[in-house]
This record gives sequence, C-alpha cells and structure tokens, in this order.
Amino acid sequence: MGSCAAYAASSRGARALLLEQFDLLHHRGSSHGESRTIRATYPQAHYPPMVRLSRRLWEEAQADAGYRVLTPTPHLDLGPRDDPEFRAAIGNGGAAVVAGGGAEPSSWPWAGVFRVPEGWAAASSELGGVMKATKAVAMFQALAVKKGAVVRDRMEVIDIARRGEGSILVRTASGEEFHGAKCIVTVGAWTSKLVKSVVGMDLPVQPVHTLICHWKVKPGHKGELTTEAGFPTFASYGDPYIYSTPSMEFPGLIKIAKHGGPPCDPDSRDWSTGAADLAEPVARWIDTVMPGHVDTAGGPVIRQSCMYSMTPDEDYVVDFLGGEFGKDVIVGAGFSGHGFKNGPAVGRILAEMAMDGESRSAVEAGVDLEPLRIDRFVDNPKGNLKNPGDQGRQ
Repeated sequence: MGSCAAYAASSRGARALLLEQFDLLHHRGSSHGESRTIRATYPQAHYPPMVRLSRRLWEEAQADAGYRVLTPTPHLDLGPRDDPEFRAAIGNGGAAVVAGGGAEPSSWPWAGVFRVPEGWAAASSELGGVMKATKAVAMFQALAVKKGAVVRDRMEVIDIARRGEGSILVRTASGEEFHGAKCIVTVGAWTSKLVKSVVGMDLPVQPVHTLICHWKVKPGHKGELTTEAGFPTFASYGDPYIYSTPSMEFPGLIKIAKHGGPPCDPDSRDWSTGAADLAEPVARWIDTVMPGHVDTAGGPVIRQSCMYSMTPDEDYVVDFLGGEFGKDVIVGAGFSGHGFKNGPAVGRILAEMAMDGESRSAVEAGVDLEPLRIDRFVDNPKGNLKNPGDQGRQ
C-alpha cells in the first residue's frame, strides 16, 4: 500500500519519501511471494467498485512500467446455495451461476475438475486474475522513483509527531528524523503498536499467522489447471473459506489455501504456528471438491508463511488519524488478507486524502469509504459487525 501511495503521490508531482522498515522486497510482512488474486465478488457492496477502480489502475501502472505483473483469468465462486455471504458475493460481483441452483451441471467449463457438493452452487465471473506479488511491489517502487520519489529501506518508524502547523516529524529507530507536510501510515502488522505509541489509541488490527500451501497436481492434469488453459482463480465459501490461484508459479503445483490463522506477534513469530490446523482442512476440502485433480497425500509440497493484519469485521481502515494530527496523518491498515488486489486504488485514495483532504477518485468510482473509518470501533468493538456472534469474512 505504501509503495502504491508513493507512486500515486509522486505521479502528481509531490515530493514523496517512502520508508521501508526492512530490506526492500522482504518476506516479513504481507506483500511478498509469487501470487495474489483479484476478484469483484464480495459480500460487502463497498468493495466491488474499489476492485474495478483498482483493476483499471493496475493496467495504467503496467503501461507506465512497460511490463505486466497481472495475468487476467476468469473467477469462480463456490458455496452452499443458501449461504447469505455466497449469495451476496455473486450478486454484488455480477457472477453467473453455472452449476447448482438449476444450472445444468455438465455444461460449465470446469465441470470435470470440480465436484460441486449437494446443495452447493458455482458461479463464474470475468473479473479474475493473478498478480505476481513481489514483482508488483518492485514495479510500484521503481515507478515511484521514476516519478521523483525517494525510497529508503531499513527505516523502522518509531514515532510521529506534529512540529507546528503543516509540519509532521517522523523518527526512525536508527535516530534519523524526516519532516513533511503529510504522513501516510501503512505499516501492516505493526499498525496497532505504532498507533498506540503515537496517540494512545487501541486500533484493533490483529496480526495473524497464515500458511500458503501449494499442492501437487495429479498426473495427466497439469495442463488443465494453468492460466494458459483458462483455469480460474476460485474461492469457496463456508467453513473453511478456501481460495486458490491457477497452477502458474510452480509448474505442476497449484496454490490452494485457507483464509485466516492464529494470532501472532509480528516481532516474535515462530514461522510455523498452526501449520497442521491450516493445511489439514484444505486437504479435506480438496478431497471433497477436487479429488481427481489434486493430490493431498503427504500434505502440501510447499508451505510458505505469511501474515494477515485483521480487523474484527475484516474491513479495511482507510482514514485520517485525527486528534492533534487532524488530516495531516492518514492510516491505511487492517487489510485482512484481501487487500493486495486493491493496492493501486487504496494507494491512490491515500495519496489524494493526504494532498487534497479527500479522494476524488473514490467519489468518481463510487467507492464508499464510510465503512472504512476508524470511528466505527468507538461504540462497537467489532466495527461493522452488528451481532455479537458475527465474524468477518471477505
């Protein structure tokens, strides 16, 4: 998000400084690795307009860079027909039911791959795709530098303070100080710690450990599950919530993983917490829904640790910090395992909020930022969730 914001700001002529806590393109946060998905099928109506804006901005950035980091694909959603989140997602995303719910089960493109359970449905939509995550971060950083931004790594920010009207001071752990008119905070899993130390606010952004699993495609089917063959990204609603990208980064393997994981401290991770709990439900799902095409014997071939930064309602935080900082410090956080696709849109919105005090792009694209405000947690610690037993799911 920070790299996208730096690119958006510098593209408008702002003098932008991007401070990275670790080495550039590190693996200690949430934006590394080979792949992320993009889709417009969301239960919450405020996300599809943001996804469509972001999809356009991905294309603009790739044209500016001269190379691609996003491979378009179809997208498939599966889930119980009576699941309200599944029904809302396919409705908001304009997906068409292709199996279950009265659709002829043998007439859809991937009928030979997926065994849709009794009482379930499958819905297909055109807006899908796979982003090369680390390559995309590098692209936005390079574009920001091309536009005049300065990028510094190994710069852990430990304090933000106001120094007079229109002046924000940022201090780093190395003792360096930087001054600017505005400050955009996009520190991922470290958001709660930094915000607490700066303003004393308990912003409910909880880091969790999650596991990216790559499974072996069974012999004779390797070519079927690739982007070249038109295989979709997909998501499966219910418990567990499963997501996947086509076989792409590792030939003969397909990424299928479970959303979420156990809480963790980003400064003291053991990199293996909950590994079995995160892999075994995926194996059971594969054996039920894709038994003829993916091999679960022996577990996933590749396991990669990652982190989510979760809010209670799994909605983003995109807002002014307020208080003594007014509109001079803007926070982008809590992307809850579904933010990467919207990086270009969120970066543009954050930059406009910093430079203009509001986001014209959000208004023009019909993106509602009200559900992403910090004050939603004031009277309800679970934010946009209305009932005590509800859980967020994006």
